[in-house]
Amino acid sequence: MGIEAKVLGQQVAYPTDYCPLILVPVPRSLNRVTYDIHFPEGLFRGYDTWHAYEAGFLTNKGLPVCGVLKIVYSASSPNIVESKSLKLYLNSLNMTRLGENATEGIALFTKIVKSDLEQILDTRVEVSFFHREPEELFFDFKEYTLLEDDESVEDIFFSEYSEAPSLLDESTGCGGEIKVCSHLLRSNCKITKQPDWGSIYIRMKASNLPGDASLLKYIVSLRSENHFHEEICEMIYKRLWDKFKPEILAITCIYTRRGGIDICPSRANQIEYLPEFILDPEVLTRKLMRQ
Repeated sequence: MGIEAKVLGQQVAYPTDYCPLILVPVPRSLNRVTYDIHFPEGLFRGYDTWHAYEAGFLTNKGLPVCGVLKIVYSASSPNIVESKSLKLYLNSLNMTRLGENATEGIALFTKIVKSDLEQILDTRVEVSFFHREPEELFFDFKEYTLLEDDESVEDIFFSEYSEAPSLLDESTGCGGEIKVCSHLLRSNCKITKQPDWGSIYIRMKASNLPGDASLLKYIVSLRSENHFHEEICEMIYKRLWDKFKPEILAITCIYTRRGGIDICPSRANQIEYLPEFILDPEVLTRKLMRQ
């Protein structure tokens, strides 16, 4: 059994007391070797953003404090954290008493989570706790065009449901810059094979671009792939990078929540092309309909 399956896909009792030992680090290299991804040798910069919607603790007087935990860490970290182990870990803090009031408790809670995650991820981790609805919700992708909104989509014949880079048509002869998205992203968990639903946002500038139909066909072809969310994002990035040699390439995948947690990896060839708000630990972004 690989380290990825230590908790995921197994029947594990929920810890009722604070239990940092349940966190499971998974080496990023396990998937990067498969796709010949050498990081950080100029291929991309990136971050992983996690939202935990079921985070909470008790104050010293026993008052529950609950909210949304936002976690951001670099794609240069040697490890990711296995999602079910993070859920179990956060659950172990639900009955932990922290602080004389909510403000003091939140400071202690985020400090504990930050320290525990930094130890297993071996990188700097930013953690914020939101227990009040923010006055404004930001969004990074207002200018993106939804591929499946095109009237011609229903005339396209889709037949590939295993990743097929050959679907990316290089013969359009059209250069320039595109900002497109799709809510049809779906892949499967590497361990449990349960479906992971999501949305993908692609910005690309190149002398030759894939046609909208070929790009949508490729996205749909991922439906039977078994990978973690971060791996899917990097695989798509590498395919587009190798095939189109773009001047600008930025990809963000926003997956729907599972077990109260969503994972949103972002990759770009330059740091300035990464989404601003989703990477800001102090900002909550507007959720997509299925988040």
